[in-house]
Order: sequence, then structure tokens, then C-alpha cells
Amino acid sequence: MFENKIKITAPFWQQYINLIREEMLPFQWSVLNDEADIKIEKERDADHIPAEKSHAIENFKIAAGISKGKHYGMVFQDSDVYKWLEAVAYALHQHQDDDLQKIADGVIDLLAKAQQSDGYLNTYFTIEAPERRYKRLYQSHELYCAGHFIEAAVGYYSVTKNQKILDIACKLADHIDDVFGSEDGKIHGYDGHEEIELALLRLFELTKNDKYKNLANFFLYERGKNPNFFKEQQKTDPSTKPVIEGMESFKPEYYQNHKSILEQETAEGHAVRVMYMCTGMAMLARLNNDEKMFEACKRLWKNIVTKRMYITGGIGSTVIGEAFTADYDLPNDTMYCETCASIGLIFFANNMLKLDVDSQYADIMEKALYNTVIDGMALDGKHFFYVNPLEVVPQLSHKDPGKSHVKTVRPAWFGCACCPPNLARLLSSLDEYMYTVKDDVIYSNLYVSNKSDFKINNQVISIEEITDYPWDGKITFKVNSEATFKLGLRIPSWANRYLFKLNGKEFTPKIEKGYAIIDRTWEKGDIVIFDIQIEANFVCANPLVREDYGKVAIQRGPIIYCAEGVDNGDNLHLITIDTNKKINEYKDSDSLGDIVKLELEAEKLILDKQWNNILYRNIMEKQENVEIIKLKLIPYFCAFNRGENEMAIWLKTK
Repeated sequence: MFENKIKITAPFWQQYINLIREEMLPFQWSVLNDEADIKIEKERDADHIPAEKSHAIENFKIAAGISKGKHYGMVFQDSDVYKWLEAVAYALHQHQDDDLQKIADGVIDLLAKAQQSDGYLNTYFTIEAPERRYKRLYQSHELYCAGHFIEAAVGYYSVTKNQKILDIACKLADHIDDVFGSEDGKIHGYDGHEEIELALLRLFELTKNDKYKNLANFFLYERGKNPNFFKEQQKTDPSTKPVIEGMESFKPEYYQNHKSILEQETAEGHAVRVMYMCTGMAMLARLNNDEKMFEACKRLWKNIVTKRMYITGGIGSTVIGEAFTADYDLPNDTMYCETCASIGLIFFANNMLKLDVDSQYADIMEKALYNTVIDGMALDGKHFFYVNPLEVVPQLSHKDPGKSHVKTVRPAWFGCACCPPNLARLLSSLDEYMYTVKDDVIYSNLYVSNKSDFKINNQVISIEEITDYPWDGKITFKVNSEATFKLGLRIPSWANRYLFKLNGKEFTPKIEKGYAIIDRTWEKGDIVIFDIQIEANFVCANPLVREDYGKVAIQRGPIIYCAEGVDNGDNLHLITIDTNKKINEYKDSDSLGDIVKLELEAEKLILDKQWNNILYRNIMEKQENVEIIKLKLIPYFCAFNRGENEMAIWLKTK
């Protein structure tokens, strides 16, 4: 990690980085310690979700023998702490904070005490059911939790050189290698939730220990060889009690073990699981130069982004299993679009870029980042979405059990709190996603103001990027070194008009896989300007997306816009847009921050008195009167910050 030195200077992203360090991480620490005075909500109506408290740190104290008591929370509650710890690592990389580091070091000491002598680390099974270790893998999340700890260890060691956390991680990974594998006497299987695979590969990249890469290879290639593995393996469990209620009826597709990973052509099952599997696949394809694995990655990628992804970069169409469904099935009001799923999509995209620098991967990374991902947190950094809806009618969320997962405002915390610390660790490490350096080319994937030093061919290349992106499309790169290298600038898929200038003179660069390639011997002070005309546009969906046919959405640059009831009144479904009308743009600073808002003339149906106490009537009797309104639109990620109200992205068009 951190092969290049990248310092983010963009006000847009600095506010998030500072918010995470100053507000989000301390707040999350208080929640994990059961010190925060908040209401913890269930992410949907389900009796089995524990929502009294987090208890995550206390679970470790009990497992370590420091406290006495019972485990509380989800079976994977440990992972909340691990993701928080990884986020702390990246926050320390951005800005040294001795107090925060002291807290994190204390957590590591606690984890060392909770780890068992053979390397096993899991509070639920240590406290409640040691005899059930690895006996019900499709529900247990043991390797999932282990993976998140290993990721935290890689991140924290990379920043602080804390040897203790790396030693714990290696001891845990060695233990897993002793238990799982193709050899006789080992478990020929895998976890129900992918994560350990990508974590082991990160540990391999840090330690260069082939054992970890080989184990990840085993887990990935073993998956799906026997679709009945979980049913057969469950017979070894001495208990008939489920570890997580409700998972007994899920089919192999939910766990992506219905087929070998090389044979899977469509994204099936739990969306986050799919993304973590694909991320591991892409990493292994790169590290092993595995062309078959790369082809499998490309098949799944194509299915997801061309047939199963929302305009916001959200994925997962149903609350049942938090899963993908079928091609073009993208309902706006019952979708799932879990924050973690879009974070996983970014992980997948970033690792595909390391395999093959193609702008399509960075385009999706940008789409997910600027829309679903940052929509997953409120502007105060202390309230979060698990589910990111594209359409909300508050009374239906409250009254319809099928929409209980569609929250009307962001809760402070969840009984299943995977998303808040996941958000923190992604946004704290944003610098790791901005560039891809391959051979002698520096590729710019995300346009974020920064000052950076890159290492290419034994030389350090200093570049400063200046931009007000995503609000403004002028992007300036100032090269502060004398060196020979190529600069690759991604041309966003939404960009229709743009130009390039080198030291004040317009030029036409060579385009390779969506990147403008500038190949030259650079002199100190050279300036490249990539000027994109950012303007609001109407967007339509593929006609096979039934829910969006006859509707349009509005996009400006990478940002999707939405209408809220607080600006436009209730019954947003009565609004009709004329796509010939001009969209007016204006910069505004209010409670939503310094953002670009949109406004255009639209029609809204007036509900006349003839509809009083009548549900249906002859169309010949229908007389529709409309009023002309000024439709106001805000960035989707700003929605739900002004109280409970209606929201819609897709609106009817003439």
C-alpha cells in the first residue's frame, strides 16, 4: 500500500476526510463501546436482528477473559471493530492523531488477548460455542470476520508499522491454512460470505508469503465445485440451532457456490458477497497472470454494469437476500442498493483497473462513489443508510412491510452495522483509488485536487492537480519534475464536449481504452489542462427496465440528481418533464453545503375535486388540469438531510 505519496487537497473530499477523522470515527468508537446515547434500528422488519446495543468491544473483553457475560449482536459483530480499525489506519495516514492511535493500539492489545492459542479469533464461537467452530460455514461468518481483521492488520501495519497487529494476522492466517485446504484431513470448503480471499491476497502482497496466496487460490477455485457442500458440511455441527435465523432456505446461488467461479456468467445472490468474490478473483488473476480468471471477471462485470446496476451505481434489487434478481429488474422503491455493495463494486473496479487500465472500470467507480456511496452517510457523519433508495414515499415505508427496509431518514446505527465502518475505511483511503500507475504511465482515474509524488523507473515525479470537480470540469495538472513518462487522463463516459491544452496550446492526444495518453519528456512547470464541459442532461434507461420506461433522470457530470418533497411538494409522481425545456444550474450554499442545484419548468397534475371519494372512473370523464412549476433538483447524495419527505430520481416525461 501507499507506493505513491498522494495528498488530497480538494475541498469537496477534504470535508469528508476531516469529518471521518473528527466526527465519524470518535462517534463509531462510542457506539462500539455502548457509550453513545442513540437509537439503534433494525435495517428491516426481522425479529432475529439484535438492536439493543453494539457490544462489539465488550464481546472482545469477554472472549479475552477480562469481563464476564454473554456474546451480544450479530455473529459477525467482530467485523464492525475490524473495519473501524482499518479506517483509523487510513485516517492516521492522512493526518497523524496520537490520541486516536493510542485508542487503536489499545484495541490491538485487546485482540491479542482474545486470540486463542492456536490462532483462532472470533468472539461469538469463543464465548458461546467453541465446539461449533467451522461446523456451519454457510452461516458462521468465521472466515469473513477473519478476512476483515487481516485487512485491518495490513492497513494498520502499512501506516504505523505496529508489529503486534501483523503478528496476530499472520497467526490467524496460519491457523486457517492449517484447517482449510485440499490436503487430507483439512476442510475442503469455504465461508458462506466471501472476504477471506481478498484479505489473504492483501496479506500476501505485504508479506510475500506464498502460503497466503495459495490459500486464497484454494478458496476461490474450490467454490462451487460441490453445490451441496454447505448442506453436507452442516451435518458435522453438533447443534441443530441456526447461527443466523432465516438462512436455512437460501439456495446455493445466494452464496455463489452453485457453479465453479469460472462457469458463472451472471451475478447471482447476495450482492456484497458477489462483489467481494469478484474483487478476490480480479486480484488473483493479476497476481497469477490467470487469463481464465480474468475472463470470468469480465463476464460478471459486464452482466452487472449493463443489466443489473442502478443509475446511481447501486446494486442488489431485492431485500430478500439483499440480492441480485434478474436482468433489467431494477425497481426504484423496493430495491436494496446496500452501501456495502457499492463499496464492494468500487473494490472490484479498482482491481480490474490494476489488471487492465480501461476507463469503463473507473467510470463505474466514479458513479458509485459520487452517488450511492456518499449517499450512505448524512452530512453530519453520524447517521447512515444501509439501503439507498431511488424513490421514497414515507407513508409507504411506514405502512408497507415490503418496504420496511426503505428508511425515510438515516438512522444513527443499525443492529447489523456493516455499512458505517465500511464507509469510513473506503473514504479514508480514497487516495488509493485516484491513480493507477502501470509501467511508465500515470493514469488519473478520479479527478480530485491533490499534490502527489509517483515512483517510476527509479525517479520521483511530482504532480499537482487543481480542480473544482465535480462541480466544474476544468482540471489542471502541473508537472513539477523533469522526467520522461506518460500521463493518462480518463475521459468520462458522460463527457460529450472537452478539450486538451499543453502549456496553453490546444492539442489532440492519442486515446487508448478511454484514456487520453500524453507521452513526452516533461519539463518542470509543464501544465496540462483537461477541460470538460459539465452540464445537466436528461438520461433514459434501457426500455427493458420496466420501472423506468417513459421516465427520465437528470445527471450533471458524475452526479445523479433527485427531486424532494421539501422543494416540490408531495406526490412527485404527478410531475411531468418536457425534455425540450432548459435545465438551469446555480451554485448555492445552505444546509446542504456548497453545491450545484438544478431547476427547470415542469408540469404537475392538479388533483381536482372530481376525484374526491372516487378511486376509478371512465376515462371519458377524466379532465386533467396541470400547473406549471419550477422543479427543483439536488444531488442525490444530499437527499434526506432535511427531514422526512418524498424523493424520486426517475420522473415521467412527455
